Amino acid sequence: MKGAKSKGAAKADAKLAVKSKGAEKPAKGRKGKAGKDPNKPKRAPSAFFVFMDEFRKEFKEKNPKNKSVAAVGKAAGDRWKSLTDADKAPYVAKANKLKLEYNKAIAAYNKGESTAAAKKAPAKEEEEEDEEESDKSKSEVNDEDDDEGSEEEEDDDE
Repeated sequence: MKGAKSKGAAKADAKLAVKSKGAEKPAKGRKGKAGKDPNKPKRAPSAFFVFMDEFRKEFKEKNPKNKSVAAVGKAAGDRWKSLTDADKAPYVAKANKLKLEYNKAIAAYNKGESTAAAKKAPAKEEEEEDEEESDKSKSEVNDEDDDEGSEEEEDDDE
């Protein structure tokens, strides 16, 4: 009985097969995520990330052979924890300045986006009006034809 599976292994395989099939199907009624806008400004970095930019340069100078991203992150985290609030102050101030710039940029982006949406909306309304006019003109033409036909019918009746 070499190569024969036990009953427990067969059940486990069946459960795995069912789970993988369910994972492949998209959920019903849900729409996918909207695509990212490449023009949207990036979020402002926190004080720690401002610190990280500076720390990476120092760390690479001291350890040129170390290529591990994890090692750089761990060393930066340890250093950040050991800093006092006074030492962190310049990074916090720079992060706040970047955050203000980001808020201005995102406000301008949102304003531009809402104007773009407003510009698109009237265009659609105009198209709908044009379609209504064309439909009306068709129906008016048909009505006129019907009126003429009914007059002819009246003439025939006389």
